[in-house]
Amino acid sequence: MAPKKLLCLPVLLLPLLTLLPQADTRSFVVDRENDRFLLDGAPFRYVSGSLHYFRVPRVLWADRLFKMRMSGLNTVQFYVPWNYHEPEPGVYNFNGSRDLFAFLNEASVANLLVILRPGPYICAEWDMGGLPAWLLQKPDIHLRTSDPDFLAAVDSWFKVLLPRLYPWLYHNGGNIISIQVENEYGSYRACDFSYMRHLAGLFRALLGDRILLFTTDGPEGLKCGSLQGLYTTVDFGPADNMTKIFALLRKYEPRGPLVNSEYYTGWLDYWGQNHSTRSVLAVTTGLENMLKLGASVNMYMFHGGTNFGFWNGADEKGRFLPITTSYDYDAPISEAGDPTPKLFALRNVISEFQEIPLGPLPPPSPKMMFGPLTLHLDGDLLAFLDFLCPQGPIRSILPMSFEAVKQDRGFVLYRTYLTYTVSEPTQFWVPNSGVHDRAYVMVDGVFQGVLERNMKHQLFLMGKVGAKVDILLENMGRLSFGSNSSDFKGLLEPPILGQTVLTQWLMFPLKVDKLVKWWFPLQLMKRSRPQVPSGPTFYSTTFPILGEGGDTFLFLPGWTKGQVWINGFNLGRYWTKRGPQETLYVPRPLLLSGGALNKITVLELENVPSQPQIQFLDRPILNSTLHKTYIYSLSADTQSAFEPMELSGH
Repeated sequence: MAPKKLLCLPVLLLPLLTLLPQADTRSFVVDRENDRFLLDGAPFRYVSGSLHYFRVPRVLWADRLFKMRMSGLNTVQFYVPWNYHEPEPGVYNFNGSRDLFAFLNEASVANLLVILRPGPYICAEWDMGGLPAWLLQKPDIHLRTSDPDFLAAVDSWFKVLLPRLYPWLYHNGGNIISIQVENEYGSYRACDFSYMRHLAGLFRALLGDRILLFTTDGPEGLKCGSLQGLYTTVDFGPADNMTKIFALLRKYEPRGPLVNSEYYTGWLDYWGQNHSTRSVLAVTTGLENMLKLGASVNMYMFHGGTNFGFWNGADEKGRFLPITTSYDYDAPISEAGDPTPKLFALRNVISEFQEIPLGPLPPPSPKMMFGPLTLHLDGDLLAFLDFLCPQGPIRSILPMSFEAVKQDRGFVLYRTYLTYTVSEPTQFWVPNSGVHDRAYVMVDGVFQGVLERNMKHQLFLMGKVGAKVDILLENMGRLSFGSNSSDFKGLLEPPILGQTVLTQWLMFPLKVDKLVKWWFPLQLMKRSRPQVPSGPTFYSTTFPILGEGGDTFLFLPGWTKGQVWINGFNLGRYWTKRGPQETLYVPRPLLLSGGALNKITVLELENVPSQPQIQFLDRPILNSTLHKTYIYSLSADTQSAFEPMELSGH
């Protein structure tokens, strides 16, 4: 077993450890003879909930964890997204909102045990399932396999992460009772047992042999996802056949406690489809039935949070489906951190099986509404190109991908010039679905239209010889689930105008976050403002908040699609014209109160309303589309005829 390295614990935890039982007396093990867990030798069943520290501002972690504990949970389950902590090879970030050890400490303060899921792949509807985009700088890499290039990167990361987690293991005095190896690997096409054995060996070498290691898969994934020596668990939702799925689990794990590692309290949302919901009755009934069997259960999600910035993932189900900024998930604790009727109903069920903490849950946080506010035109994106890409463009005969120019997220501008006059409207297109993911096309600065991944948009261009053709490419989030191949971004094929392949490209990787956070406040752009905006354009305004303020929800009526920043913080994407999400959650800590000025910046990518106004509402709008709500199910015998899409995992 690896040596105990308690000296590397954060100072904050040292006083806490002196109050805990001696490490040698602490244990969390499987009692196979009696089909149960034992915690310090006593029978134990966890009732857990998922919360992702990377989807909640750090200042709100304690609030969310306290509400989970007061709901009757004794454990919190969470992922560790590799790409959130290693932005470049060998560069690690565990500061601020990325300080997962501070989160572990907050969980300990809330009296919650921890089930940790460090990947390396996590899904979680997170960009590239948590894998770093820089892995794709080697275009031939085979992700989630025993490919030596992939394993070398994984080993390097885990040799940094896992030793830091070692002191937090339960038997060492910490609160981590179990750790998942990989994530729903049976849903991946590779079925590479050598890869899974490598991971299991690596975890054992770095964490020792006393920590419980486990796998999680949907019922169809157990064959390739389970591995001898790792405890097998399953995931399913309230619509699925519990008896049938647990019977299948017993074929892989004949003895020991039954475990549902992801019991779905709601579901994720895609742009252009309805907000997903699961009824309170269905969720509570399913939980009660599992607890009656003595099963341990983790509810996914208990609090969903928000895909701030550019961090959302995507699915591929016949077409590309990016995931919304809101990760509300119809969870028991809302995106804004408020208890819902689902929470109180679940708390009542849990109280029938174990003691829950005394005392009321905190009330909903204060909300505020104000506006409308009129935004002012700062200028079109092309006018700020020198600030967005101060190092200048990269030149290439053929367009290069985001990965080739080392741009992980956000936007790249592609530019070329017409070598002949196009006097008649001529079709402009990109073959082989080569737009990943959304292209905003301009000729001499005038917006022409949009090309979108897997969508057949008709776009016709004209221009004189020497006309400047600009294509702003938006990365809408990398594929995050299951059988996805490497999801390269950008112009993956050279565009064609009529019969001519366009060549001689300039690529500008854009640092939009830095522009908004640093350069805009310094007002470096003293230039005349265009009277008529065209295409991707920046708008902004400032506003005071009198008094203490509260949480709020930004509404952009009449706007089309874009990105929003509050006081330099990237709130995420809006897509008002497509929905279902029409408001963006603005946590109170992001706003300056007491009369100080707040700044909002909007990058509208397509069309601005005639009155460029925004409002702040006191409640969210998450279900504005008219599309059918899909209820996803795992078991074939419970699928309904109107369910056109297979399950996406986590």
